[in-house]
Amino acid sequence: MRILHTSDWHVGKVLKGNARTDEHIRVLNELVELCAAEHPDLVIVAGDLYDTTAPGAESQKLVVRTLSALRRNAGAVVAIAGNHDNGAALEAHRSWAEAAGISMRGIISRDLAITGITDGGEPWRCVALPWLSQRYAIRATEMFDLTSAEADQLYADHVARLVRELTKDQTGDSVNLLTAHLTMVGGRMGGGEREAHTVAQYAVPTAVFPTSTHYVALGHLHRTQQVAGPTRVHYSGSPLAVDFGEADNQPSAILVEVSPDTPAKVRSVPIRSARELRTVRGTLEELRALDTGDAWLRAYVSEKPRAGLREEAQSFLPNALEIRVDPAMLADARRAERAVRSGRSAKELFSSYLTEAGHDDPAVAELFDKIYTEMH
Repeated sequence: MRILHTSDWHVGKVLKGNARTDEHIRVLNELVELCAAEHPDLVIVAGDLYDTTAPGAESQKLVVRTLSALRRNAGAVVAIAGNHDNGAALEAHRSWAEAAGISMRGIISRDLAITGITDGGEPWRCVALPWLSQRYAIRATEMFDLTSAEADQLYADHVARLVRELTKDQTGDSVNLLTAHLTMVGGRMGGGEREAHTVAQYAVPTAVFPTSTHYVALGHLHRTQQVAGPTRVHYSGSPLAVDFGEADNQPSAILVEVSPDTPAKVRSVPIRSARELRTVRGTLEELRALDTGDAWLRAYVSEKPRAGLREEAQSFLPNALEIRVDPAMLADARRAERAVRSGRSAKELFSSYLTEAGHDDPAVAELFDKIYTEMH
């Protein structure tokens, strides 16, 4: 059985006020082309299809079009909601999705196990566990008629109980899969995840997954990676860098080959259609000499703060979304400022400020002297 695993599309993402619609169109087209070339038996989209719980019409159109195109080139598609998605809204699309051969799970329900048979006759079973907040973790476990959940149990305990219940019917003659949107203990952050949903109280150990599961397809952490566990546990990573903290990540998707009696073989495939996110540092002269192509930039200028510095840098770095004075220069400037201020009068300090700010007007200095004298 062949599987294409992707996640964390974040369609509708706006980066420092700049919409990334064109990038998302290219990235998702590249995913569809990969799917058309590989003809997987199943595509898994492990959450965060959207960047916001209230996506615009264009974002929804792009996601629906992409899911439909993936389905035309694959045996089946399974998609779950992530923490950025509106799970109830995704659930509302289920009737359309099922008719199109797409299994969508937006909220915790009793029918999270999806089954199918490949064209080659291999049966498969995929447990699709959408994002579960701490608030609803207890309610979710009780939905399955488990013993009453304790309010003081850890989030990981509730997830473990759910996984145990949902995987109890796995058999040795089918390919057993599980997809979820989780933070795993030992997983490395990509840099652009929502911090409130990746901190310690949401971390789950890979020990919750049984050895009878052949492959666990995860979303939530944006860096493609394997997490050590009792079975093959992988994050596909995001197909584009979502924020500057992810500049060092390689956007990817994952291809998997697995059978009931063969361990999963996993291959990461780079996705290269998005614009690069780069952080650059240097003096104005050094920054001007850089060849940055069409990359989105975060620039740190290694010069002393002064009026017009940002505008000058922006003039030759049109793709710079952030331009800041290098923190090291700010620290040096503060130390120098404290040294210069020592032993100088208020009149001298104000006069220096006017000169540095480009407002060296004697009338303003005289007015300051008058007001300062009256107050003191």
